[in-house]
Amino acid sequence: MRIESELLRGAGPLAVLKTLERGPRYGYELVEALARQTGGVLALGQSTLYPLLYNLEAKGLIEADWREADSGRERKYYSLTKSGRKRLARDTEQWRLLSGAMQALGLGPAAAEVPA
Repeated sequence: MRIESELLRGAGPLAVLKTLERGPRYGYELVEALARQTGGVLALGQSTLYPLLYNLEAKGLIEADWREADSGRERKYYSLTKSGRKRLARDTEQWRLLSGAMQALGLGPAAAEVPA
């Protein structure tokens, strides 16, 4: 099921920050990780992901640098900044509060509903 862009607007940046918490990744790795870890629910296209990355970078939450990948090809890797880690912690707490409130209304998904 595809999530409407309005709902994804708030979840997308948090999902990217959370994914980068595990270590630097290049764009395609992020796309693949988000789709795989969310059972396709957060299957972002490149046309959605890259503007999101540029926005996070402009806000100082992530930084990018060119590195050689295992394949020998140069890729732009994104990683969290100190500000990004602080923002991730703050947004994670807010997301938990919102998720709990939605579950109290009978609208939140049970953990079993997220495809593996």
